[in-house]
Amino acid sequence: MSATVVVGGFFGDEGKGKVIAHLALRDEPAVVVRAGVGPNAGHTIQFGGRKFFLRMVPSGFVNERAMLLIGAGVLVNPKIFLKEVEETSTKGRIGLDPQCAIIEDVHIRREEESAHLSQKIGSTRSGVGACAADRALRLAKLARDVPELSGFLTDVSGRIHEALWSGGRVLVEGTQGTFLSLYHGTYPYCTAKDTCASALCSDVGIGPKDVGEVIITFKSYVTRVGEGPLEGQLPREEVERRGWLEYGTVTGRERRAAPFNFELAKRAVMLNSATQIALTKLDVLFPEVRGAKDYRDLPSGAEEFIRRIEEATKIPVTIIGTGPGADEVIDRRADLGLLK
Repeated sequence: MSATVVVGGFFGDEGKGKVIAHLALRDEPAVVVRAGVGPNAGHTIQFGGRKFFLRMVPSGFVNERAMLLIGAGVLVNPKIFLKEVEETSTKGRIGLDPQCAIIEDVHIRREEESAHLSQKIGSTRSGVGACAADRALRLAKLARDVPELSGFLTDVSGRIHEALWSGGRVLVEGTQGTFLSLYHGTYPYCTAKDTCASALCSDVGIGPKDVGEVIITFKSYVTRVGEGPLEGQLPREEVERRGWLEYGTVTGRERRAAPFNFELAKRAVMLNSATQIALTKLDVLFPEVRGAKDYRDLPSGAEEFIRRIEEATKIPVTIIGTGPGADEVIDRRADLGLLK
């Protein structure tokens, strides 16, 4: 077996948490491992009549048979991690790499006191930028140095490869989005490290040959929290009229919005070597698709929109979100011969 990597295609907030939850339930992965930056990214999952806001625990927790891991490249806030483990009842099946860098109160204070980060850049003030800087300087504390985390420590890369060698599926959960990448994004209005698929692999300790599919997630329109350019940005009144008004999971800040950007989508597919597209919130653009689970039930306008995305990116739209729930999904992979 090989790993499937899920990466964000725009500026975050694309619905990766929902996509991961669906894949965790549908594909029965042996391992779901979180990659990415840290608790400055939040994933929202609606499952079992509850809504979960997760900043550390992988969204694949919804599958109780999956092992949950957090890769060495992820910055960890122990308070948030332990709180979410309790909320999701995942103690005993979640592991943390000993080499994860630890976000301390001093990192959060440094960001709050930095006019550059908190005002100009629009930082979430989660401490990830300051912690990432300390890690680069080899000053950051690691998970192996924190007693309250000792019961969670495990060799994440080793556990992933054990699963792969035994024929198990592995799901790698990315955070943020392609254009928040420190290298490929809208610098300086970006996050503290790379967020593309190749970086997600290094975060968890796998190489290119271990990856079988890269599923890039796009929302049916584009949103962005914080500062930085957003091509085609609509006035707030128009965003509200279209029903696109949203708020960030971590900060609660209002998201700016723009129509789907086909050129950005093409570039994101290129940067991530994406093989499939997960398209979320189609029901917001086309309310009549709410709850649909069969592609044949889509109206012609929705089909045409999907066809335009496929023509622009040259890869198939295989997973389509038709509502907020983890089960409100059209999954075309079997029909397209893409399920192994």
